[in-house]
Amino acid sequence: MFTTTLLCTPGAQKITSDLAQSICSAWGGRSIKWLAAMEAVEFEILTQPENLWQVWAEMQKIGIDLIVQSSESRRKKILLADMDSTMIEQECIDELAIEAGVGTHVAGITARAMNGELDFEQALNERVELLRGLSEEIIEQVYQKRVTFMPGCGTLLATHRAHEGYAALVSGGFTDFTQRVAQALGFNEHRANILLKSDGLLTGQVSNPILGREAKILALKEICISQGLTSNDVLAVGDGANDLGMLKIAGTGVALHSKPIVQDQVTVRINHGDLTGLLYLQGFQKSEFVEPT
Repeated sequence: MFTTTLLCTPGAQKITSDLAQSICSAWGGRSIKWLAAMEAVEFEILTQPENLWQVWAEMQKIGIDLIVQSSESRRKKILLADMDSTMIEQECIDELAIEAGVGTHVAGITARAMNGELDFEQALNERVELLRGLSEEIIEQVYQKRVTFMPGCGTLLATHRAHEGYAALVSGGFTDFTQRVAQALGFNEHRANILLKSDGLLTGQVSNPILGREAKILALKEICISQGLTSNDVLAVGDGANDLGMLKIAGTGVALHSKPIVQDQVTVRINHGDLTGLLYLQGFQKSEFVEPT
């Protein structure tokens, strides 16, 4: 049995009853269930539709995400999330680079690294070197003035934690930011790279080993062991090439407004909805959402 979910940007109200019913009927689905009026709906089908990606492409044109996944064990006990461009709307290293006067150059490297065009570790070292001499006080300034949370992140975390879920923030960014973001949103733990400092200045280096793609996979496995659970109990979300490993291993791996290389390899894609879409994918109705306090 499979569950089909349609969702759109909150407030857009693009999903009509006729549209939902027509897809449901064409795929031999059971009765539709509204999760949020005109914003999220689901129905069950017996088999994967042969024209899934054709219909998916048509839905993308009108601003609707369409996901088909196994109906079994949809609700997950572990949330494993990337930070940059996933839980927050920025890439923190790019924001630091602006302060160092090398913003455009670093942003270009970041974009290529996140799309898998460059080796992640090499690209990280190259970018961090350009931050040498920057005052560590800039980190707090960047966090306070530049960092904004991704829409829906607070509701996702509050609802997940209210249902006794465990949440881990695992980033190829820096602990100076993951610590702040994890505390603000209510993550149980955070893992990231450590920016090295001396006499109040960034040295242009990070500590080894670097947390990249393989370290995210290791984090997933370690957290599963610590919680007495398996990878099937994990809902992972990310946007870049270094997230692919954990997205593929997780029970449900979600590509959120992701880079092309991720879109090509992950079948659960949210391009129009926000992070509350992860709750709809698990069958939560909007009335069940828990808002952050």
